[in-house]
Amino acid sequence: MKVRSLFATRFYEAQVGPPRLIGELERSCRALAEEDRAGRRWSKAHGYRGYTSYASLDDLPARDPGFAELARILNRHAADFAEACAFDLGGRRPKLDSLWVNVLKPGGAHSGHIHPHSILSGTLYVAVPPGAGALKLEDPRLAMMMAAPPRRDDAPEELRAFVYAEPAPGTLFLWESWLRHEVVPGTGRGERISISFNYR
Repeated sequence: MKVRSLFATRFYEAQVGPPRLIGELERSCRALAEEDRAGRRWSKAHGYRGYTSYASLDDLPARDPGFAELARILNRHAADFAEACAFDLGGRRPKLDSLWVNVLKPGGAHSGHIHPHSILSGTLYVAVPPGAGALKLEDPRLAMMMAAPPRRDDAPEELRAFVYAEPAPGTLFLWESWLRHEVVPGTGRGERISISFNYR
């Protein structure tokens, strides 16, 4: 008898440094949360518990040297992940399409979603206080499982319906953009700061 695992879902994790850069990015994210009135208005209007520059700023690497340095680092990781996914890009590399800041207040969450019109998406974690919410990843086959029984508590990670990825400051996660994910509510007291992005 032979049992094979098919249709793998890739998930990339790395640690990004140096610590100096993470500190610079944290200061920049906090400054944007104070200064970006349009982003604060959008966040309030859309029930975002905190601040995001998602709908207000699209030029962070041109605006701030820390974000420019980060973009160069992300480009290398995105190229490595695209190779791990065996993408046939015709000799080209993934191109950074958008990059935005998230400052979630205690108890803040982000409901399940995907990132359309992109091939790779990800998040770099800048500040992760104790009790900050994890990234929850959903098995893309979930809607088609119909009468499938639940998995045992000791099921290996690759067989679970949901996987929780716990970040730390400097953690980088990358996934294919069709993978549904969410930020679960945190129980900590501090703000959870991250930088999310898409590649096309």
